[in-house]
Amino acid sequence: MIASRRVGGRPQDRQRDVARLSPLLLALVIGAIALTTPKNVTVSRLLPVAPALAASMWSVGATLGLGLGTTALVVLVEALYDDPSAWFTAAAGGAVTAAAAYTSHVRLARERTLRQVRSVADAAQTVVMRPLPDRIGPVHVQTMYLAAAEEARVGGDFYDIVDTPYGVRLVIGDVRGKGLSAVGVAGAVTSTFRDAAFEEPDLARVAHRLDAGMARYDALVPSADGDERFATAVLAQIPHDGARVDLLNCGHPPPVLAPRDGRVRFVEPPGASPPLNMRELLGGEYRIGGVTLGPGDRLLFYTDGVSETRDRAGRFFPLLDWLRAQAPRDPRALLDGLHRALRRYSGGGLDDDIAVLAVRRADGEEETAGGADVEVTPPRS
Repeated sequence: MIASRRVGGRPQDRQRDVARLSPLLLALVIGAIALTTPKNVTVSRLLPVAPALAASMWSVGATLGLGLGTTALVVLVEALYDDPSAWFTAAAGGAVTAAAAYTSHVRLARERTLRQVRSVADAAQTVVMRPLPDRIGPVHVQTMYLAAAEEARVGGDFYDIVDTPYGVRLVIGDVRGKGLSAVGVAGAVTSTFRDAAFEEPDLARVAHRLDAGMARYDALVPSADGDERFATAVLAQIPHDGARVDLLNCGHPPPVLAPRDGRVRFVEPPGASPPLNMRELLGGEYRIGGVTLGPGDRLLFYTDGVSETRDRAGRFFPLLDWLRAQAPRDPRALLDGLHRALRRYSGGGLDDDIAVLAVRRADGEEETAGGADVEVTPPRS
């Protein structure tokens, strides 16, 4: 998986460094005020706040050192003022220091556990969205995954792309639901796709395999809440020796064609195809459409986290308008720009996970850049 690049990482690093120094700065400020205020203003008794704050970000040793230092400073200030409660204040400061050191120990133990859990989550996410090369067959490929929660590692969005004897085949989709249950379903779909993409001669048969695989997983691992599991998905096949791309849309947001001539548009499906694990319930056939992808043309596949990103007024992100305003660029630069645009548009917060897969047909291929009209093949069962 190619993770999203953080926008403005260096300012964030500086802010983090300042935050880590805040307990020491707080102790210095309170100490300076305590030494310059009148005797009857006991500001020094606020010094134990500093080690209490340090417990949330410092090691046990550093927290203990700061606590002992602030306690000594309290005793010094009150001794200078001949305060009879100096030793009581020192005892209170020692108690706060001990509690802060223990809190730091507990926090560090939980952070170690969290790192272990995250490493497992990273491994699970790699199964669902494995790292992809920059070039597969006749196309350049880049991916992006953005979690709605800043620290999230896993979700129900998935994608994969493989080079098969039938051409480059890809899938992108979104499992209903969130959490580990959705990750399990997404893993089952991508695992089935990696087999079916090499074995089935057309996309309709691949979709059948994905539907059946998801149904088997649902039977073996029932949903905890008892709700119906399903996934929306788009399948695509890009031939090695031609510019015609087959597309099959199972209830998913339509991909966007961004040709070099600037006529950006959605590639709508020729007819309704049922979502995965819903064909038996809803009926219907898998319908395959076609679109021309000339040298330098781009196709953008995405999950509904992109199209349903809203601004503060509740308006959806204008994906087509944004793409029309972009100069032709490689897929990596396009996705980096989309990342920044989504963050700005949403005010920095995302309500849903986002997965995006951008492909561009390599320049210099022997195919010519023809028209981009959708061509429909007969329905296949």
